[in-house]
Amino acid sequence: MSIKDFLLSKTFLKNLALAAVIVVVIIMLLLIWLNFYTRHGQSKPVPDFKGLTLRQTEELARKNKLRFQIIDSVYTSEVPRGCIAEQNPVPGFKVKKRRNIMLTINAFNPEMVAMPNLVNLPKRQAVKVIESSGLQLGSIRYIPDISFDVVLEQLYGGRNIHDGDSIQKGSVIDLVLGRGLSNQRTYVPNLIGINHEAARNTILGASLTLVTSIFDNTVLTAQDSADAFVYKQNPDFSADATLQLGSSIYLWLTLDSARLPLDSANVITDTIPGRFSRMSD
Repeated sequence: MSIKDFLLSKTFLKNLALAAVIVVVIIMLLLIWLNFYTRHGQSKPVPDFKGLTLRQTEELARKNKLRFQIIDSVYTSEVPRGCIAEQNPVPGFKVKKRRNIMLTINAFNPEMVAMPNLVNLPKRQAVKVIESSGLQLGSIRYIPDISFDVVLEQLYGGRNIHDGDSIQKGSVIDLVLGRGLSNQRTYVPNLIGINHEAARNTILGASLTLVTSIFDNTVLTAQDSADAFVYKQNPDFSADATLQLGSSIYLWLTLDSARLPLDSANVITDTIPGRFSRMSD
């Protein structure tokens, strides 16, 4: 029998058709298995575990058919101790069943750091050391001294703290700086329309002292405090007004743009970050 006759024979065609059916069946079974294995189209949003205890986390993970793993611990005041502080993936991110969620728990005991030695450091360097040590800069007070803008005392809770003392990470450190023995003066900065952080940095940069910040009733949350802008300051800004170095500045902040002074009703353009801008009516 020739090859041509064999290829055209019923036996060959029957076997070829059977092989094709087998291949199709195998491919279909493979697709079905892959669809089941990968759970295609069965993803669901990740729930929010932040602030939950371990027991609550287990219940929520079981309810959503997810797994979780504690990979790290931090210390933060945002959630109670022993509760979930961070998660990955973030809430709302869609994942499939039995996905492993990585969690970071808030430590039961606060992380401690050694207090650095800031005495005799220039203000700018002292601020950098505070931030790199995991601490926070509090108030800065100036007193007459032969030095200028140099740290004379480092305070924690109103008392002197020595370098090397163990202190909770994130603690607020206040500084006492020298303002020199001369009558050196600086211009009063224009703080109207900028946010609290920008105003604070401007005041410190001018070697003045931010005594207090008063928020009105539009400021309710921490985010509001960050977004609020200065609508009043004391002393008032004037192009030729000056103050002795270390003098006190008082701020009033709001989220209500209607409280801005009338003379700032035009577009406020300034290079200071956080400057609030609005058009006049």
